[in-house]
Amino acid sequence: MNNINFKPLVLVLTIAVLLSSCAGINKMKKNANQIQFKVTPELLEAHASDVSLAIDSRFPAKYFDKKATIVATPVLKYEGGEKSFAPVTVQGENVEANNKVIGYANGGSVNYKNSVDYDKQMSKSELFINITASKGSKTVDFEPIKIADGVMATSEMIVNFPKPILGLIREENTTGKYDPNIDVFQRVVPDEMMADIHYLINRSNIRNEETRENDVVALQDYTKKANEDEKIDLKGVEVAAYASPDGAIDLNIDLASKRKETSSKFLAEKLKAAGVDIELKTKYTPEDWDGFKKLLEESNIQDKELILRVLSMYNDPEVREREMKNLSETFTDVADEILPQLRRAKMTTTVEITGKSDEELKAAAKSDAASLNPAELLYAATLFEDTDEQLSVYNSFMKIYPNDWRGPNNAGYVMVNKMKYTDAKPLFEKADELKNNEAIVQNNLGAVKLNANDVENAEILFGAAAGAGDEVNYNMGIISIKKAEYDKAVRYFSKYADVNTAVAKIMAGDNNGALRDLEAFDHPNCFMKDYLKAVIGARTAKENLLFDSLQAACENKAELKAKAKTDMEFAKYFENAKFKSIVE
Repeated sequence: MNNINFKPLVLVLTIAVLLSSCAGINKMKKNANQIQFKVTPELLEAHASDVSLAIDSRFPAKYFDKKATIVATPVLKYEGGEKSFAPVTVQGENVEANNKVIGYANGGSVNYKNSVDYDKQMSKSELFINITASKGSKTVDFEPIKIADGVMATSEMIVNFPKPILGLIREENTTGKYDPNIDVFQRVVPDEMMADIHYLINRSNIRNEETRENDVVALQDYTKKANEDEKIDLKGVEVAAYASPDGAIDLNIDLASKRKETSSKFLAEKLKAAGVDIELKTKYTPEDWDGFKKLLEESNIQDKELILRVLSMYNDPEVREREMKNLSETFTDVADEILPQLRRAKMTTTVEITGKSDEELKAAAKSDAASLNPAELLYAATLFEDTDEQLSVYNSFMKIYPNDWRGPNNAGYVMVNKMKYTDAKPLFEKADELKNNEAIVQNNLGAVKLNANDVENAEILFGAAAGAGDEVNYNMGIISIKKAEYDKAVRYFSKYADVNTAVAKIMAGDNNGALRDLEAFDHPNCFMKDYLKAVIGARTAKENLLFDSLQAACENKAELKAKAKTDMEFAKYFENAKFKSIVE
């Protein structure tokens, strides 16, 4: 029996199998141009700092080998690097795995969505599909297939300088009287002084001791000073005389009228002697029930609540008086404590005080800051154009009024305007310690967070700052752009017009509105203003707007030439001679 050598046969069969495997995937590689790819968007765009895409791919009939597996990876390639999206794996119908199956007879489709972080180097890039096919132990790499261009990144052109708010307003004044330590600064403020002349029961003559009372003398001095001081406008002097609500009504009418005459005559003579020439306003009230009720409420008289109920039950003054006197023991206390205070003439002088001039405030802020009240010092800081001088005033404020949150807040405000958000942070934090949850401070803390791209925490702080000012809405507009919520950003920006509002409107599809905002933005030589106008020109095919604006932007900032060369907003003009002459 002859010995048969099977080794050559095995070798032949092995080679045949390998060739068969290679043939299947090599054929797929050869016919890769038959695979259809539809990319959305056709030109990749950056939104919310991501580049997102959707790829709908279609494999033709009799293309996909039944035993083959494909790993496809979208790759964004740009000068200096590349960025891979997540790979997707599909398989032939005879492969035992759990990937998407593509049939041989009819082919099939794959729908893919993914995103990568945006990098400014991606501005001019190309999207390729890298494919590796395998069958058994054999693998084949396809030639990369270009399927799209990218990345249009106008949404990333926001100027991330959130707006701070200056702290000038303190708690609302509820005293009814001017208080320079509380109110916001006012150049002209109202003020008044009052004094009472008291009379004996059933008398209308003025006693000498009443004319020497401190409040009566002080009122005369106050009125005389108002008449002489150029910065005080004497608005009026009024005398209002009263009778207490006891006794007959006819008697009280006569008493109140005579008290008006004697008190007005007294004051008119005193003011005339002091050189004050002013006509007094006079009036009288026969029975001062309002005054009686007020004094009774403020007193410690027993059964005062009972008396107040009696007063509320009757409108007729004589009936009220009779019922009150029926409370004999209580009425004795009322007669001793309350009624004497109502037998009076009230004298009131009203004025308007004009404060220091701007120049006086500025001089005092630099040489004697402690002489100014908080409202004056805060206002004085705003009179300086130089930010270092503003900061100096706020530093003085913090030393003089260390417990007032507006000092560190406003110093932080200046630092933000100097683009030093990091330096502003501890100042805003100090303001927050002094007045926790103050909406203005919450906005300013949010501005620091947003500038550092901490969008999540910035948004929380701006929510806490709701109502603090239009600046809060502006800052929320920046956040909305960063979240690719362009229509919302437009609404937040409604009271502003600048490069950020223009970006929002461009991305929302309102090119005309964006152009109006840029034209209204009063900022000479702003390269971003001109560059965005060029973008609008490219989007609307207005070449004069495009070229003139791009020329101005590049002349203002030469670095923009390199940006424009790769900015896909201008892709249609990359080979245009005029465009080249501007950016070269």
